[in-house]
Amino acid sequence: MEYTKKIDQKWQEFWQANNTFKVCVKNIKKPKYYCLVMFPYPSSELHVGHGRNYIIGDAVARYKRMRGYYVLNPMGWDAFGLPAENQAIKHNIHPRAWTLKNIKRITQQLKSWGISYDWEKEIATCFPQYYRWTQWLFLELYKKGLAYKKEAPVNWCESCKTVLANEQVIEGKCERCSNQVSQRNLKQWFFKITDYAQRLLDDLDKLKEWPQRVKLMQKNWIGKSVGVTIKFSVKNLDKPLNCFTTRVDTIFGATFLALNYQHPAVIKLIDDSDNKQEILKFISQTKKEEASLLRSQDFEKKGMFTGEFAINPMTGAKIPIWIANYILSGYGTGAIMSVPAHDKRDFEFAKKYQLPITEVIKEPKAKDQKIKANKEEAYEGEGNLVNSGDFNGLASNEAKEKIADFMEQENIGARETNFRLKDWLVSRQRYWGAPIPILYCKECGEVPVEDKDLPVLLPEVDRFLPTGKSPLAEDKDFIQTKCPRCNRPAERETDTMDTFVDSSWYYLRYISPGQASAPFVKEDVDNWLPVDQYIGGVEHAILHLMYSRFITKFLADQKKISFDEPFVKLFTQGMIIKDGAKMSKSKGNVVAPDYIIEKYGADTMRLYILFMGPPQKEAIWQDEALQGSRRFLQRALRLVDKLKNFKEDKNQGDKAGQKELLLRKIHSTISEVTGDLEGDFQFNTAISRIMELVNQIYKSIQQGVEKEIFAQAVDTVFLLLSPFTPHISEEVNSLLGHKGTVFNRSWPKVDPKMLKKDEGEIAILINGKVKDKMVIDFSLSKEEVKTKALAQIKVKKIIADKSPKKIIYVKGKIINIVI
Repeated sequence: MEYTKKIDQKWQEFWQANNTFKVCVKNIKKPKYYCLVMFPYPSSELHVGHGRNYIIGDAVARYKRMRGYYVLNPMGWDAFGLPAENQAIKHNIHPRAWTLKNIKRITQQLKSWGISYDWEKEIATCFPQYYRWTQWLFLELYKKGLAYKKEAPVNWCESCKTVLANEQVIEGKCERCSNQVSQRNLKQWFFKITDYAQRLLDDLDKLKEWPQRVKLMQKNWIGKSVGVTIKFSVKNLDKPLNCFTTRVDTIFGATFLALNYQHPAVIKLIDDSDNKQEILKFISQTKKEEASLLRSQDFEKKGMFTGEFAINPMTGAKIPIWIANYILSGYGTGAIMSVPAHDKRDFEFAKKYQLPITEVIKEPKAKDQKIKANKEEAYEGEGNLVNSGDFNGLASNEAKEKIADFMEQENIGARETNFRLKDWLVSRQRYWGAPIPILYCKECGEVPVEDKDLPVLLPEVDRFLPTGKSPLAEDKDFIQTKCPRCNRPAERETDTMDTFVDSSWYYLRYISPGQASAPFVKEDVDNWLPVDQYIGGVEHAILHLMYSRFITKFLADQKKISFDEPFVKLFTQGMIIKDGAKMSKSKGNVVAPDYIIEKYGADTMRLYILFMGPPQKEAIWQDEALQGSRRFLQRALRLVDKLKNFKEDKNQGDKAGQKELLLRKIHSTISEVTGDLEGDFQFNTAISRIMELVNQIYKSIQQGVEKEIFAQAVDTVFLLLSPFTPHISEEVNSLLGHKGTVFNRSWPKVDPKMLKKDEGEIAILINGKVKDKMVIDFSLSKEEVKTKALAQIKVKKIIADKSPKKIIYVKGKIINIVI
């Protein structure tokens, strides 16, 4: 039997004609399973680097179906936003035409790969029937005071000509085009995600089946800090300067204050300064500094003295107030108390400008030596207080509490919790997005569009190139409208929404994509969600995943849904690397899937991608290894031909116990492959085990084996391969006489009697003398053997070495414990 593309086409047509993967979300009689892969930006056609997560998701969905679940496996398109619009501009085509063209092309590709989507559940965020509900979501947030407009310093990408959320700035660069990001003061729309900061942090503990690194990334981005806001009085200011610190134990070492240039007190502080013009010039230069410098520990710290002083409330000392380029406006108050002896950045700044450095924390076990002006580094750890008045000698933790108590009693400070997380900036000065449903009326002010008037349709425009101003601002027919409150002339908001608003709720829409009167049906959504398995790239750990968690919690608070986390399990796949880099058209290292499918078949590509290595890690694409996958499939298929022509020799007998040997191999392979798929999706090891079974079948038929056992073995091979290579498995399933699709069959079951235990007695020798004996199962894991041995002989450390079947007792030195 030869595997050709015709087999792919035959079974893809069968699945489509028979609605094999269609799901009815109501009246479910089986346990449900919602398997979801992050939907793609339809900005260009797919290459094999994109294919890994879709093929992983498909393997999971097919496996779960065979395990008895009613599987929902939908697909859609994250169609609005910069990815599609930038590519459309590059190709000199309207974003709508470009997007629809790519949706059609990617749909063809996914079908040619044999991905088992329920295409009747398809959604696209750029269609009015979808973004009408994105606008509804905006208005729901607006009603609750969680969507608001304000002027604020924002991230600006000059290349994309739009603002960016903090989460879209990666090491100071735009996450879409890698252009350096600068700061601007603009009036923008925000979602008040900070109201949910504590819940987003606390509920990470609920996510037991998320990768730890993703949870850590979210925890660090939320950035909870517990500390004290301290009041520093300033002679020429009406109110004190407030500085937040997590290290109030170092207050006696605060020798200057440093302000961000945007701090509201700056203008008044420098008003009478002799060098006001120089300070303004410095501020202008700082504005132009790239955001990457402001987020780096190693860039050159610069500043200007304002000419004013503050009073350290604990020492009474006058300390200078500086404007410094390393102080961020987005954290705390935008003003910090600077303690150069115990902060690296403050230390560098103080050394440069010859400011006092006063040690107030003595490092544990350190020599009794003060930090001198020529010392090369700050000590940032905790210890015992020195040079700190009545608090001398206290440990840092105790001092923090007692100093905070004192400050609150004297009304010079107060305990406070701050978060690094800032409100989500959602407005964009670009064309290709959902219009923000707000009107501006001279009489009524800011007015939300009424629900009956949704959707606010995105108009067709000819001029959509980015200029820094929304292209919709040039469309008078779009802008001019009537106020729903007073019926007088009003104007529409011309900014569009960030594409991450569209994707923050799409997993809900799949359940009822054609629903016209609501974004979803609550009863059905509550039945199917949260998503059982979510699959996608770790690059979305902060952006999409954080926003989706926020929106889910908001909708739960409004009683729209009955769960407050969107995804139970999260799997983040690794990238495919070629020629030392991530696949990219710009790098010229992409591999076209069409060529592979034409030459080797879709299942060859699928098998190779799943066999490349652990799916959560990066994998290197090798063309020769792809051919190896093809050879294995052909070798497995030859077994079908051999079975068809097999003539059993009744007189040959069961040489070397081949029947039992092959049966045990069949059932051990089923057990091991099932374990691989139920765990961390170790597809590579699962496929390797199937390859070993194929090898054993060839050995057994050479030695002589019953046809019935041979047929069972071949059937098992292709049942186990079916989630990975569905086309070939369907074909073999048909050739073996089974009716309908292989995916209506059950996953093969294990006969426990066929799982032979490899047992033996071991003698435990310590210092050459037998101390004990025990029988162990050598198929157990090292940890299981260790636990049993510890319980029996009560030693501290035992490591099982299953290969030579001996245990090594570790206690100071290594002593062999022989069998």
